[in-house]
Amino acid sequence: MPETPLHPSVRSFGVRLVCALVICAALLALDLWQRAPQPAEPRGVWPVPADSMPTMALVPRAGGQIPMPANTPAAHASALLPLPAENAASLLAFWFAGSRESAPDVQIAASAFDRSRQQWRPARFVVNRQEAGAQLGFGLRRLGNPVAWRDAAGRIHLFVVATGLGGWAAGRILHLRQVDDGQDFEQLAFEPVRVLPLSWLWNTSHLVRAMPLPLADGGMVLPAYFELGKKYPVALRFDAHGEFRGMVRMSQRGYLLQPTLLMRNETDWLALLRDNSAEKKLRAVQTVDGGRHWQDVPEPGLHNPDAAIAALALEPGLMLLAHNPRPDSRAVLDLSVSSDGRQWRRLLTLAQGEGPSEYSYPSLAWADGSLWVSYTDQRRTIAWQRLDPADKR
Repeated sequence: MPETPLHPSVRSFGVRLVCALVICAALLALDLWQRAPQPAEPRGVWPVPADSMPTMALVPRAGGQIPMPANTPAAHASALLPLPAENAASLLAFWFAGSRESAPDVQIAASAFDRSRQQWRPARFVVNRQEAGAQLGFGLRRLGNPVAWRDAAGRIHLFVVATGLGGWAAGRILHLRQVDDGQDFEQLAFEPVRVLPLSWLWNTSHLVRAMPLPLADGGMVLPAYFELGKKYPVALRFDAHGEFRGMVRMSQRGYLLQPTLLMRNETDWLALLRDNSAEKKLRAVQTVDGGRHWQDVPEPGLHNPDAAIAALALEPGLMLLAHNPRPDSRAVLDLSVSSDGRQWRRLLTLAQGEGPSEYSYPSLAWADGSLWVSYTDQRRTIAWQRLDPADKR
């Protein structure tokens, strides 16, 4: 009995189906390639020069509010970036600001701490979502959570959460790079490089918050996290030029986000994480091979009200943590110290209020022989403090 020929529409559908499967397989292969870490073992470096090792006793020396752009009533999620000694500024601060969080007018603001005048420069906006969207070729709905890094050539890179449709859970990580290598803060400008290729699903639901861990080869590891239903941390690897080289998942638990990295030695790193579960505790994961593989480890035992933290390892056996210590409030912000990243002791209270007060989303940096802290103050401004070693003259 002769076979019945397929109708042209059926053949056409089959061809389209095969093409779709091939494209999906190619995208999946590309996705897996992009996620694969580099074979070279990354080695971290300490942020403090050997000739300026700090003591464990820190004394507040200065503080206040970083200037806000004019007519901007809301601010959140600051990040500090130390600058080299030859720069006119000790460090830069970045944050997002506008009429309110997620408002259409939110932009990325910046200020510089002037070394000679010992004060912050007037703030200015350095990233505008409409301009960035036009350069990328697609619209951006909101911006948030800037993170800054200097590459081996001294250029500043910004990593910003940018969303299209949907809320923060549908965010993508937008990579921007300094337009030139000038040191004049008034001329500081950025251009988009791309949205980081972290997922075949339009790269959605990956966000960034904490500062990167610098590597001996001039590159860095940027802690990030996935947030769509499940929440889990990932480590992103970049080379000395700021090129993305791979991604590794840091935990199999599905309720952890906003990792912050601590270096115990060159290849032994600890990550402390915000916990989105009902237990409201800080969580921890560890790598002993420079970020190739991660495993869950015993918790540090600290309370956390489902809020971001900041951590900084200054030297072997000296780690600092800025965090909200109450499980039900962001009204207190403490600075704690540890020798191993697991057992913590409160060093001092950075800010304290009552009721609905909020001091949150801290950032830590070491510059000019001092510890610098910035944090959100009532979602209206960015506060800062400078703490000196007790024996500093």
